[in-house]
Amino acid sequence: MHVSPSVLSAFVTVFVTIGPVETAAIFASLTADVHRPDRFRLAARSIAIAGMVLLLFAVAGQILLSLLHISMPAFRVAGGILLLLHALTLVFSSPGLSSISEPEKRDARRPGDIAVFPLAFPLIAGPGALSAIVLLMGRTGTMIEAAGVLAMLALCLVLTYAAMLASEGLVARLGRTGADVVGRVSGILLAALAVQFIFDGLSEAPFLARLA
Repeated sequence: MHVSPSVLSAFVTVFVTIGPVETAAIFASLTADVHRPDRFRLAARSIAIAGMVLLLFAVAGQILLSLLHISMPAFRVAGGILLLLHALTLVFSSPGLSSISEPEKRDARRPGDIAVFPLAFPLIAGPGALSAIVLLMGRTGTMIEAAGVLAMLALCLVLTYAAMLASEGLVARLGRTGADVVGRVSGILLAALAVQFIFDGLSEAPFLARLA
């Protein structure tokens, strides 16, 4: 079966920026004392909330940019730089843009609903994923391509949900070393995609078009 390169690129970009493995690891630590049925409900609610936010950015992201008088080439460069920084944190095994700090982890362990913060945001629908979905939708030229990007987003959310449900076993099997290997390989792929976004933005920049 032939898979369109743009669809494959969308899947890799969204998958890496959401980071199912990293999300599952943090989810396991935050819900260690939560009963299994409650953990499943938390996972489902966080995925639903993050999905709605990501879908909103996918559909209305370009409208928001136009209201702010931000051109798509400018956003491609800015978003590409943001994704490149995210990729570097993965390659060098540092906390990424979608990670949470230790104080935020302590706040999340307090009694209360953690489905919105920190699970839905910034773990799942973090700055990297939000930027990526706007960039990917901005690159589509037809409704079929846009539907393909949204389908890849839905697939990544399903995979993230599955990873959260299996978080205990996943963390036990991968360990810290396995998670680092996944993160580094993902970071390399994301870095290449981020640079491509930057190149695409610069190629459409008005001042470069005048020079050409």
